[in-house]
Order: sequence, then C-alpha cells, then structure tokens
Amino acid sequence: MSLALGIDVGGTKVLGGVVDPSGKILKSARKQTPNEGGSALTETIAGLARELISEFDVSAVGVSAAGFISSDRKTMLATPNIVGWNGVDLTEQLERKIARRVVLENDANSAAWGEKKFGAGKDFHTVIMLTVGTGLGGGLIVNDQLYRGAYGIGAEFGHTRAVPNGHLCGCGVRGCFEQYASGNALLRHAREAIAASPGLARSLLSRGNSSIEGLTGKHLSDAASDGDSLAIAAFNTTGKWLGALCASLVAALDPQAFIVGGGVIDAGDILLDPARQAMNDLIPFTGKRPAPVIVPALLGNDAGLVGVADLARS
Repeated sequence: MSLALGIDVGGTKVLGGVVDPSGKILKSARKQTPNEGGSALTETIAGLARELISEFDVSAVGVSAAGFISSDRKTMLATPNIVGWNGVDLTEQLERKIARRVVLENDANSAAWGEKKFGAGKDFHTVIMLTVGTGLGGGLIVNDQLYRGAYGIGAEFGHTRAVPNGHLCGCGVRGCFEQYASGNALLRHAREAIAASPGLARSLLSRGNSSIEGLTGKHLSDAASDGDSLAIAAFNTTGKWLGALCASLVAALDPQAFIVGGGVIDAGDILLDPARQAMNDLIPFTGKRPAPVIVPALLGNDAGLVGVADLARS
C-alpha cells in the first residue's frame, strides 16, 4: 500500500497526516505556525514530517499552502499570510531535510482535488471548488484533471471582478468577489445590517461581547441557526454574491457542480440556498440549459491535507 504524507500550512497551524490510497488519514499531528515564517516554518514542516515518517513507510510528501506557486510546483511566488517564503525553492529545502520527494500545491487546489477524489465531487468530472474562509479561494477540475493554468496560478475565482471601483481587495484591485463573498465580507454585511436596524441588534451583539468588533463568523453562524434575522440577512447577502460568481463561472466553464467549503460553510443551507437561487436567476439562458448543483464540501478541514497527499503520491 502506497502511503503519502499531506501537510497543510495555515496562518496559525501546520497540520500533517499520513494518508492511504483510499483517502483515509492513518495518523495526524499538528504544530503551531511560527510567526517569523521563513526558515523557521520550513523547519517546523520538516520536523512534523520526520515525526510521522518515523512511524510509516511514506513514499512522498505534499505541502499545501495559500498563495501563487510556480508552474513546476517547487517555489512559492507570493503568499498572503506567510513571511519569508516568496521566491524560495521550498521543495529542494524540504527534500534535503526529510529525504522524500516533495510536491508543493496551492491550498484551494489541494482541497478541490481532495473533494474530487474522496468527497463531494466523486460523482462529477468537471467541478469547481470554492473555499469560503477569511478570503475566497478556488480550484478547478476539468475532465477529472486538476487545472492550474498556463503558469500554474489559475482558478483564482475570488479575484475576478464583481463591482467596478468597489471595495479594495488585498490583491491590490478594487471590487473582487472576495470582498463580497468571503468570511471577511460576511462580517461586513453583518455590520451593515446592524447599522441599518440597530433596534434588532441586541441579541446578535451579545454574542460578541456587545460590540460589532467582537463578532466572528462562528457567532453569526450560530445566531443564524437560532433564527436571528440580522445574521440571516448577512448570510443571505453573502450567498447572493456567491451565487452571482457561480453564474458567471457557469457561462465560462460549464461545470457539473460547485463544491463550497471553508469555515463559513458551517451555516449550511442558510448560505447555500441564497447562492443556489442567485445562480439559477443569473445563469445565461436559464431554463434552456443544464444547471450545475451547489453542494457543501464533505471533508472539512482535512480536504487540503488529503488532496495534497494524493497529488504527491501520483
């Protein structure tokens, strides 16, 4: 049995797991992401890998992280939340430290592949993954193959334009969908709903220590599940923007399904139903063409780890 090690690098933690060919995680471990990034983070990854490799016969290691990765999958070109990694040949450094073949992959691509092989995308051939976390990531599977684009940095759907001269995005452009259909956008939509109806906000604000700044996505998800009208309104707005993005991608790419993952998906159909409605309303030639489905991811936080392990194995 060919085992592979998947390592998912996040802004606060590094999660590793030994994965078998069926997508089952045999053992996992985690470490804190060092604030200084760079070589300290590389050594943290290597240490986690050595810990798990010592117990299992692992053939290859996949490392998943947010950012733009070179087309040869060796170098991090740009990353939004890790200092000291840009332009570094990470695979060469890690292979020297752990004596295994190493593959580097974007986190949304890794999650898309994990869901395609082992999760919500198993029954589809052409699938789009949208990860709704702090930002809005994307991954694209075309005819059962991961599509990366000519330079290895494709499927950045969150950075397509939603609103000309809209909110400034972290990428430097105004009006990206990430500013309207992401975890950060959800919080802004909630603040706007509270400002419009302050008399209805007491219950919602009590979840965040009675302040708008104290609210989190988890607070909003719990409140919406309990029927709070302002929290539901925030998810409704976020879902409509997500559906608008899906409709545009239907016209461009004609997928069978959208798989939606990330922390915001905890709200379930409170987010997805408005997205489905908006997509169906905005699809070109609606009613005259097959419409894709929008489904929640099944693998949760393990999707990236499982996906990048499988990519490394193959």
